[in-house]
Amino acid sequence: MTARLPDTALDTTRVLDQVSQAWDSDIVARLSEYIAIPAKSPAFDTDWAAHGYLETVVRNTAQWIEAQKVAGLTLEVVRLPGRTPVLLFEVASTRNASDTVSAQTVLMYGHLDKQPEFSGWRNDLGPWTPKLQEGRLYGRGGADDGYAAYAAIAAIQALQSQKVAHPRIIGLIETCEESGSYDLLPYVDALRSRLGDVGLVVCLDSGAGNYDQLWLTNSLRGMASGVLKVEILTEGVHSGDASGVVPSSFRILRHLLDRLEDSATGRLLPESFYCPVPPERMAQAQATADILGDELYKRFPWAHYDCGGASQFALPTTTDPLQALLNRTWLPTLSVTGADGFPEMKNAGNVLRPYTAFKLSLRLPPLVEAASAVQELKALLEDNAPYQAKVTFEGGGGATGWNAPSTAPWFEQALNAASQAHFGAPCGYIGQGGTIPLMNMLSTGFPKAQMMVCGVLGPKSNAHGPNEFLHVPYAKKLTAAVAQVIARFP
Repeated sequence: MTARLPDTALDTTRVLDQVSQAWDSDIVARLSEYIAIPAKSPAFDTDWAAHGYLETVVRNTAQWIEAQKVAGLTLEVVRLPGRTPVLLFEVASTRNASDTVSAQTVLMYGHLDKQPEFSGWRNDLGPWTPKLQEGRLYGRGGADDGYAAYAAIAAIQALQSQKVAHPRIIGLIETCEESGSYDLLPYVDALRSRLGDVGLVVCLDSGAGNYDQLWLTNSLRGMASGVLKVEILTEGVHSGDASGVVPSSFRILRHLLDRLEDSATGRLLPESFYCPVPPERMAQAQATADILGDELYKRFPWAHYDCGGASQFALPTTTDPLQALLNRTWLPTLSVTGADGFPEMKNAGNVLRPYTAFKLSLRLPPLVEAASAVQELKALLEDNAPYQAKVTFEGGGGATGWNAPSTAPWFEQALNAASQAHFGAPCGYIGQGGTIPLMNMLSTGFPKAQMMVCGVLGPKSNAHGPNEFLHVPYAKKLTAAVAQVIARFP
């Protein structure tokens, strides 16, 4: 084995002090500049290349990294024709070159593209208006996922400042994640020889069950999406004249969705969209449910209304913490995330509309293959259309979910040690309902690698929605924990 300083040589208090200083003196300011740039993912900005926002955030991040003067660092912005850019940096190993294990690579991942604005922001906030308030940095993209590149470099600097030997580290920062990472696989193929033998992946694009401990993501749901459109007329007609003879395109669309989902319970009907929950994940889910309790459903911004003078709150689908956790991590769910064919309310006359279209987002359990689900959706929804209406489902792509590999003893020990050192509590394990397409790619390409999938998206951080924020105190501790885990990489 390599002759390097033992784990006890890493002063964890000093690590946290150093990364905290970096966050306070520099990183928060850089992220504020990043938030102000509307660098929307290509799915939400088809003219992204002409607008130049993605190029700007990549350039700004690259310039900041280079200015840090990290020993052994090289950096390149890689561009493939017609694709969003990727930022690639490498930090050479400082371990004994005679150690064969030291040839393994730690791959650190993040992204710089963002979700669109969305509505409902507080009057004093906005998606492109950064604001630091009570330790929360508000604005689109800071937590999802602009901070990742900055936190990765701060963690490496903390190790180097204590002269703690570290393995070779590669940073891969993409700009297409919020569009499903369809540009990333060509880059991974093109850069495969430069990535090396990846033994640990640190993905800083996930969530946390609370802000009181380190959380490791152990599964991710997949996604199948597309636009379901029902056309019944070539143009709108007077509703008083035609209704009762011409069926409503909305009613037909609603009928089609009944093939897919039980509207009374929300349960998806095709059994092929389900998979068994592995015993290890079930045990971890029970432990997490015991930690988080009713916060698993209370943390969401439920709408409320007044009924007879008493405040009545909307009810979740379940108040059982374990079932709530399983519902959002291992069960398929359908959401309608967009609609077309509807005029604004102020312009909605008495017209029977010619068509209705819904954008569907079907979250899939981690072990269900997305491409097959998209094809099944198309066949299920288009077959035998009611009233011979013109029904089309245009698939918007799919991403298969991910189930983490078995945890190596050293990795489990390192996670718990880092969580205890910086939070005073053991590491928690939690599945996430969202999708990170890269993780399935990396698990396939590097089946023996350990996966440290973590992030700052804790309760009420509201990624993709209004009032998104980054919890700065948690981000500091997470940065320090990442440094400690890398130091313990065997």
